[in-house]
Amino acid sequence: MKNSLVIADSGPIFSLAIIDKLEILNVLFDSIKIPIAVWEEITLNKKIKQYQIIHSFFQNKTQQISGFNELSFLMDYGESESIMLYRELQADFLLIDNKKARKIAENLGLNCIGTIGILSVARDKNIISELKPLFETFLQNKRFYSITLLNTILDKYKENKVNHKV
Repeated sequence: MKNSLVIADSGPIFSLAIIDKLEILNVLFDSIKIPIAVWEEITLNKKIKQYQIIHSFFQNKTQQISGFNELSFLMDYGESESIMLYRELQADFLLIDNKKARKIAENLGLNCIGTIGILSVARDKNIISELKPLFETFLQNKRFYSITLLNTILDKYKENKVNHKV
């Protein structure tokens, strides 16, 4: 993943901020960009606990899309701008979790990865040593990921499963 550019959508940004793991992006990628629409989404609520961390991490990573956003009628504005920026910059990865937007992006030929994929790569590279506590933090903070997917990933690393009643 090194020597690569990732465009990030807001969902994974919030998820990684909740578990205090935004720095993983700097370790895995050479360059990280977000479109202005995502910046507006992630900095809208100054009262959230992770606001300062998110603001500091992404303040110099924004980029305006230059073309017309023809996808805004199909999905959220941030997601559609993320896809547009990926195409304009010929990025290597789109970091996105939303199922509908991700399916559209993949149908357009974009190379997508989600929060759980990023954490799995980080675990493979020994950047993080354990996934279960991170997954539990997601569930406690109403970050909605499939329990089946989380437990499948945990099985791969021989970690105990998460309980859906966390």
